[in-house]
Amino acid sequence: MTSPQAPPQRARPMLSAVAPCHNEAEGLPEFYRELTAACSTAAGESYEIVLVNDGSKDGTRDILLGLAAGDPHVVAINLTRNFGHQSAVTAGLEHCLGERILIIDADLQDPPRLLPEMMALIDQGADVVYGQRRSRQGEPALKKTATWFFYRQLRRLIDIDIPLDAGDFRLITRRVLDILNAMPEQHRFIRGMVSWIGLKQVPLLYDRAPRFAGESNYPFRKLVALALDGITGFSVLPLRIASYCGLVTGVVGIGMLAYSIGSWFLTAAPVGWASQTTIILVIGSAQLMVLGIVGEYIGRLYMESKRRPVYLIDSIVRREAADTAPGQEDGTPPVALGAYRRRPE
Repeated sequence: MTSPQAPPQRARPMLSAVAPCHNEAEGLPEFYRELTAACSTAAGESYEIVLVNDGSKDGTRDILLGLAAGDPHVVAINLTRNFGHQSAVTAGLEHCLGERILIIDADLQDPPRLLPEMMALIDQGADVVYGQRRSRQGEPALKKTATWFFYRQLRRLIDIDIPLDAGDFRLITRRVLDILNAMPEQHRFIRGMVSWIGLKQVPLLYDRAPRFAGESNYPFRKLVALALDGITGFSVLPLRIASYCGLVTGVVGIGMLAYSIGSWFLTAAPVGWASQTTIILVIGSAQLMVLGIVGEYIGRLYMESKRRPVYLIDSIVRREAADTAPGQEDGTPPVALGAYRRRPE
């Protein structure tokens, strides 16, 4: 495998804004306008906007290429396929150069206008300023309930303090980013990883708006997958719960066995099929649940052991010096050399 390619050396800006984009063509122009205004207010001309196309099927790629061609502040990163939100964020974080890095989604639910306030809090000594949702507008009741329940249960399951009602929307310092980029996990749960780092982290309360355009790229099944990554990545308590469950069902099974033998001695009545079925179902379901929990952890260990890159880059485009993979100059499709997920040796 070709060794990872480091990002080209450029002047380090004061601010980098990193935004993953998956099928965001309808809202991208407005997002770019608002984010550019916020970055200009917060950092003058010393900023870059890193937009990561995560295998979009609409016109997102073409829009990103147009933005990169017309604005030297924009860096367009195209992944070879859809790797998922957390992987796309990772790609942007590993290729941004700013002293401070804003992580924000492109759907305008998290307002770019909060950036100057975040910068002010960093100036006061914070290492991380995370957006904490005071309300969530325009989301289904089921999603709100599931998210509320997840954050609160996650805090009970893990040993680190992950803030309630906070997503990936945050501003971090280069110091935090360097630590984050050195963490080798493939199953990325970035909000948890940032919390694990520690240092001084302060909240900024805001009201989350409805999507500006398009449909959510996080259906319920993806939220469940993200929740599993968060739980298995930061807690072994489910394994302990599985052990306790096995102990309890074992005691229940012994009790049922003693009851059945006692009934046979006292009444000489054979044990009925209903009792046998009950015992089998209780013990069998407990075994399956324990195997399922253990399987989640083993599956993640298996995926980590492969050491595959978290993402692959097709191209990186910016106006001053477009980066192309070998073979792209003559119009042939680029080889997926790009930039691999860097790992510490």
